[in-house]
Amino acid sequence: MVRLQFPQRLVCVVAAALVATSPAWGQAKPAAAPAEKPQYGGSLSIGNVYYTVSPLSFDAADWPWKHNQDTGLVYEQLIAADLSKAKRNGGPFPFQSDAYLPPQGQRGELAEKWELKQNPWRLEVQLRKGIMFPAKQGVMAAREMTAEDVVYSYDRLNKSPKKIAGYFDHVEKVEATGKHTVVFTYKHYNAEYDYRFGWGYYSAIMPKEVVAAGAQDWKNMNGTGPFMVDNYIQGNSLSFKKNPNYWDSETIGGQPYKLPFVDGITYRFIKDEATMLTALRTAKVDVLESIRWSAADELRKNAPKLQWNKVLAMGGMFVAMRVDQKPFDDIRVRRALNMAVNKPEIIKTYWGGNAEMLGFPMHPTWTGYYEPLSDMPESVKELFVYNPAKAKQLLAEAGYPNGFSFKTQTTSASTDNDLLAMVAAYLAKVGVKMEIQVMEYPAYMSAMGTKTNAPGYFMFTGATNPTTSLRKNFVKGQYWNPSQWADPEFDKKMAEVYAEPDERVRQIKVKLMTREILEKAPLIFLPNAYSYTAWWPWVKNYGGELRAGSERPNPIHARMWVDQDLKKKLGF
Repeated sequence: MVRLQFPQRLVCVVAAALVATSPAWGQAKPAAAPAEKPQYGGSLSIGNVYYTVSPLSFDAADWPWKHNQDTGLVYEQLIAADLSKAKRNGGPFPFQSDAYLPPQGQRGELAEKWELKQNPWRLEVQLRKGIMFPAKQGVMAAREMTAEDVVYSYDRLNKSPKKIAGYFDHVEKVEATGKHTVVFTYKHYNAEYDYRFGWGYYSAIMPKEVVAAGAQDWKNMNGTGPFMVDNYIQGNSLSFKKNPNYWDSETIGGQPYKLPFVDGITYRFIKDEATMLTALRTAKVDVLESIRWSAADELRKNAPKLQWNKVLAMGGMFVAMRVDQKPFDDIRVRRALNMAVNKPEIIKTYWGGNAEMLGFPMHPTWTGYYEPLSDMPESVKELFVYNPAKAKQLLAEAGYPNGFSFKTQTTSASTDNDLLAMVAAYLAKVGVKMEIQVMEYPAYMSAMGTKTNAPGYFMFTGATNPTTSLRKNFVKGQYWNPSQWADPEFDKKMAEVYAEPDERVRQIKVKLMTREILEKAPLIFLPNAYSYTAWWPWVKNYGGELRAGSERPNPIHARMWVDQDLKKKLGF
């Protein structure tokens, strides 16, 4: 395998500082209180993180980013989060990231065990035996899930015209070497091998019978999961009923209990925020996974029994500056615009103190990869200090003593266009006029996807995971790269990171690359806001976890149970 090398002296020099500032895998909380004995029965109504967005497709081969959130109670994957290591259980992991499971936080779901081997690089997977697809009238008879289903699901994804370019380029072939064994043979090592077909956005194992019946039709959904689809009302709800023959169990208080606990789960889709908040307050919804900070105080007053968890936005908000066009091809201009925006004031006034400045594109929950701004070089730190005088100086040095004008695109779907107006006001103070163009969401996304976006582009993008976050935002030609960042040396470093099997080495290199991006400032970096998750106290075996895989909360929901006596006692 050919590997592109970072300057070794640079890695060694920075490594000591990075190791010193890197937190460990997280400090375990004290042992949890004695567990309550779970109850069976009842139902749950849940508003997911993206409760305003109805299902995009029920077919994984359509590559819909929201697929797991909608179908993950029915379709399972090879790997999922090990929820016994959640913070509420005394473990180190919050399990909130949209698409990141640290190696120490994974468990086999359909895979009983897996092993990565070399010469050639390959992943050998041993599947659990006796896991059944239930019978579904008009679709299939009950049968066992086997290695052939894994191969079929992979091949179908890989042949889909909608697949993400390069996603499976590291895979040479996938074979069933036995009824319950699968081997993924790689052309070369890829650091995201477990994400891309283990617990990723598109890793659902779907039987061929569902595809033959029509995988896009919600009525045909049929997988190995703890629930079976019951009903779907467009723009309103997606309901599931218990799979009585589900294979998995949950250990509580040292005793195993057959899953799932509840008889049914309904995911609610409500576009209007006020309506959804009312549904939570009146207990029409048991759990609401995403509540804006501005609504939290009122809810606490009106529904004081609610339980809460605070979440720092899993992604980054920014104004991208097209570095392939003037004036943003000049680093002095890009740095100047960052210094011209009063970020601490934005946190205080716009977010009411409920936000943080992060070292984007990393996130603090990615332990080992994240480096706080306070530990960064001065050349990075000064971009987050309000300094309009220095901004004007840099603009003059770049040949713009009187400033300039540029257009920034945003979408009417954004709830933060008032923030963009604040940014424009700050820039005006140093002579830079920003014209704001509000677009309908499809046109807005098309502009980025076709690389025809304006010199400025306002957006919030999901963090995903440490390596993907760097790649999708800053590797040449990537879809989610509105700054059109294109640096051959950076791309080489990215390839090296993907080819590095040693995670500790990857972490150091990712931190160095993050410093590089921050210093070169292709974006006007903006704060990350806090939001909240809230649930009623009768919802048990839950602590605000959001994802057990890529946008997949469903294994979390399948382990919740309802204290029905408490619910009645509280008047519901």
